[in-house]
Amino acid sequence: MSDATTDATTDATPGGTQKVAELVDQARICMLTTMTADGAHVSRPMALQDVEFAGDLWFFAMDDSAKAAEITAHPQVNVAFSDDKHQAWTSVSGTATLVHDRTKMEELWAPPLKVWFADGIDTPGITLIKVHAETAEWWEASSSRVKRLIGAVTAAVTGDPDKFPADNRTETLA
Repeated sequence: MSDATTDATTDATPGGTQKVAELVDQARICMLTTMTADGAHVSRPMALQDVEFAGDLWFFAMDDSAKAAEITAHPQVNVAFSDDKHQAWTSVSGTATLVHDRTKMEELWAPPLKVWFADGIDTPGITLIKVHAETAEWWEASSSRVKRLIGAVTAAVTGDPDKFPADNRTETLA
């Protein structure tokens, strides 16, 4: 695959938010990256809450967690999704905030969350993390293995990474 920093098309394209929503919805599990007080980046797996993407990503967390403290100190975060089944990868950059809104928690709550939050939304210290997406870069390869293999060989032989059958774009969302 080509170097995304030089080959990605950057724009607020028509349907861009819709495309990002589709990719995020298919992946569901992601890595949330925050910054520690000493400037190190820390990533941890998170489950995206089932909500239609319109520029915000939602997660449940605990107020006393390291990620909550890191978000309070450094709200710029990255959320990375990998969807091997559809050969798609999405990286969303944005600003995170902690939200204490019971109505929103009720809207987003799903039974599997009980594993981490034994008392449901009544769990002491429960909070939501809202990530307001500002940009999203995504890569999507052909779903055909044969096409990807031929494209990879062609790219390697010709030295032209654009021969690999993949699309790469950066969308401005905010």
